[in-house]
Amino acid sequence: MSLIYTPIYAAILAILMLVLATKVVLTRRKLRIGVGDKGDGAMLKVIRVHGNATEYVPITLILLALAELNGASAYLINSWGIAFVVGRLIHAYGLGRSIGVSFGRFYGTILTWLVILSLAIYLLVTSFMALI
Repeated sequence: MSLIYTPIYAAILAILMLVLATKVVLTRRKLRIGVGDKGDGAMLKVIRVHGNATEYVPITLILLALAELNGASAYLINSWGIAFVVGRLIHAYGLGRSIGVSFGRFYGTILTWLVILSLAIYLLVTSFMALI
């Protein structure tokens, strides 16, 4: 079985991560900061927006691919994929605007975690069911 839907979400998320990485590079150039954040709040913010994506995107794509390979329906795969992309976009927007509590940070995190948790539960249940 080959992957049909997961590569679409992988490509969209790769583009998002490149956009976020570009913001880091441009901020570094503007502020003349080669490594780290040098205590600058703007630099720290763009680093964390990108870093947060790098923390959640890989594991979610692995889980999504495994669910697709294990026969999850197109409806489930696309529901998870869309929810995750939306979660990452609103999280990046929210954190990019404010390091404090915001709608984007809160709901982006909730969507991200719900997708990861539901994928993990799906994989545990389907894997144990296959053993029976």
